Amino acid sequence: MVRCADGSLFTGVTFELDDTLLKINSGRGPQYTRTRCPAFLVYSEEFMNVSDAERRAESIRQLGRRDKEGLLSESSLAVLE
Repeated sequence: MVRCADGSLFTGVTFELDDTLLKINSGRGPQYTRTRCPAFLVYSEEFMNVSDAERRAESIRQLGRRDKEGLLSESSLAVLE
């Protein structure tokens, strides 16, 4: 998940996280992010297969803004522990 310059959150699936972030920030990424650069990585998960990753991304996309922010704060707390 990336946080765009306008504060919005974009959730996607990629095989190459670093390359995708470079594309997003050079205006060559997903249509949604092209006018919202720069974007910063705020959350990621790793999966063994694409279908699991797509399912998880879709479940995150279905969350409301408050729940997405909660997911971000939970993950940052886990890093601090």
